Amino acid sequence: MGEKINEDFLQSVADVLERARKNAKAAIDLSMVYAYFETGRLIVEEEQNGSQRAAYGKYLIPELSEYLTERMGRGYSVTNLKQMRKFYQVYADDQIGQMLSDQLRNLPTVSTGRKFPLSWSHYLKLMRIDNVDERHFYEIEAAQNHWGVEELKRQFNSALYERLALSREKDKVMELSEKGQIIEKPQDMLKDPYILEFTGLQERSEYSETELESRLLDHLQEFLLELGKGFAFIGRQVRFTFDERHFRVDLVFYNRLLQCFVLFDLKLGDLTHQDLGQMQMYVNYYDRYERTTEENPTVGILLCKEKSDALVELTLPENANIYASKYELYLPDKKLLQEKLKQWTQEENGSE
Repeated sequence: MGEKINEDFLQSVADVLERARKNAKAAIDLSMVYAYFETGRLIVEEEQNGSQRAAYGKYLIPELSEYLTERMGRGYSVTNLKQMRKFYQVYADDQIGQMLSDQLRNLPTVSTGRKFPLSWSHYLKLMRIDNVDERHFYEIEAAQNHWGVEELKRQFNSALYERLALSREKDKVMELSEKGQIIEKPQDMLKDPYILEFTGLQERSEYSETELESRLLDHLQEFLLELGKGFAFIGRQVRFTFDERHFRVDLVFYNRLLQCFVLFDLKLGDLTHQDLGQMQMYVNYYDRYERTTEENPTVGILLCKEKSDALVELTLPENANIYASKYELYLPDKKLLQEKLKQWTQEENGSE
């Protein structure tokens, strides 16, 4: 045996091949999505052409399933072929927003001009969303943020679309289905409530702010997903000293889209004016001593179990970059939020 081969060299070669393998798999997955759309189209057109023949449609998919299985193996069950038919029916006349379409200019298009940036597993989930605007929103967000299927399911189950829509003015809600979540100002990144079910803490159990903080960092990836676009973690219990006194900020993040620090303070009980004043001091310190001239003003967010919007409004100056949001330790009642959004939309339309 000669000299031992450099370990970095071996790893570099393995990394190149692993990336190629993943890229090849992604390309195959994407090509199958387009093939399934065309398969669905052929099934629908054949069903329509044979609609005058008694029971033709009843036997079409079972016979096609048997034919394909004999020649091509598994993957073409009656259930799968029905899903391909539904895929075509859902997306035949459907178009995604122009912004995302422009970003996907390198992708091929089907006969309708539609592009599909996600995997078949993603579309199996998306097809079950009846609200077209909501379906577009999740497709855009999944594509832009590279969500896996489980991440997509979690965001859907946490009612992200409804929570964001309810926090916006009516004329901005349609943007969610056309462009996804656009982060241009601090209010754009806020959610109320934040859903923290991934911590595993029970609603009725006794826990401290320290334990909540630890659970959030134990599940930092899930927490970053819940926070949304552009967040990077800086530290916990970040200490600063002012006037010979020591202070600690529970959680410090940086948002690269807004180019600013985002400070989080965790509160278990009712939010008080003292809590708001403390956060105001934290934000003032970061603005004066930490942020650079190129960065935007610091944002402060208090995560609390209960809050009074009137107290927040009365305590803070109008231009304060400080916000209070509730958090919940369980997934929300999605149907309840859907009804709330529907009612809110009707009220807004009635007020015009």
